Amino acid sequence: MKIFCTVLLLAASTLASAAADSPPSSRLVRIREVTAVEGVRENSLLGFGLVVGLRGTGDQTKQTIFTTQMLANVLLRMGLQIAPTTMTVKNVAAVLVTSSLPAFTRAGTQMDVLVSSIGDAKSLEGGTLLLTPMRGEDGQIYATAQGPLSIGGYSAGGGGVTKQLNHPTVGRIANGAVAERDLAPDLRNLASLSLFLREADFANAQRIAQRINVEFGRPVAAATDSRRIEISSAGQDIPAMLARIQSLPVEVISATRVVINEKTGTIVMGRDVRLSAASILQGSLSIEIATTFAVSQPNPLSKNGETVVVPQTTVNTRDGPTKRIELNEGATVEQLVNGLQTIGASARDVISILQALKAAGALQAELVVL
Repeated sequence: MKIFCTVLLLAASTLASAAADSPPSSRLVRIREVTAVEGVRENSLLGFGLVVGLRGTGDQTKQTIFTTQMLANVLLRMGLQIAPTTMTVKNVAAVLVTSSLPAFTRAGTQMDVLVSSIGDAKSLEGGTLLLTPMRGEDGQIYATAQGPLSIGGYSAGGGGVTKQLNHPTVGRIANGAVAERDLAPDLRNLASLSLFLREADFANAQRIAQRINVEFGRPVAAATDSRRIEISSAGQDIPAMLARIQSLPVEVISATRVVINEKTGTIVMGRDVRLSAASILQGSLSIEIATTFAVSQPNPLSKNGETVVVPQTTVNTRDGPTKRIELNEGATVEQLVNGLQTIGASARDVISILQALKAAGALQAELVVL
């Protein structure tokens, strides 16, 4: 058994004036890359259908009654009346079909669909989805889906040995759904429109509004909050106006973040992350407790002796020297990582050190823990 105790001793001094004078990180992007138009979005669709043509890998047990019930309904519409309780068809599987309806959809627009088994089917390999209506949140039908599945995996085996790759009970149909309605909004009569920032920021909203006003030579845009920009479109061709606005380059301030996934030990840090002057000391104490078993045997020709197992326990301790990193004001992430690698810090140690730096006010970035 091994017990590892890590002692972190952190001393940090933040120079507020120097940090305030450092310019924020910015980058040049097009407005379309950081904003979205109000009301222009995708809508989720859901359908319940049947996959047929399976090779005995469909729904197996009679408890999956919705499969046989739906198959009976399909046959009834074709003029065949069969009681669902009398059917056991292993080449059929009940599935849920999901898709997203793009913005400005017209009748005939094709979409990809995702097909997922909801019964006890073993695989959807080689199956074909029967015609399935796709409904929105309001219960109305907006598209229909049908076609052969591509699952990108397999499941094979026999005699108690099974080999599986990916998820054979989930498949995709490229362009498998067709929109049945025209859902494109009419932009011609709009008196105003709004842009939404994908990440809220007052400075970026103000910069985008100013860039639009400079382009049009008059105040047509105004930032209402950290995410919304209202644009007056009276007397303008809206599609042409949006195309012109979305192509404009603008310099925006980038968010400075350090993202940590404690479950996997993954750390993602931007190049622009800066650190205040700090001193990091790390020491490790390792305690190893090992137990071995020895056999004790009686002397030769002994009448009352017996063979017994005797445990022998040893304790070894190792207290390594304290390891230290010195960081100057404005140190970069590369310098921090190089220093931590020098002292042999693991990913878990780096996570603890970053959290301690943030608590001490020496990490000039938002710390996001997943």
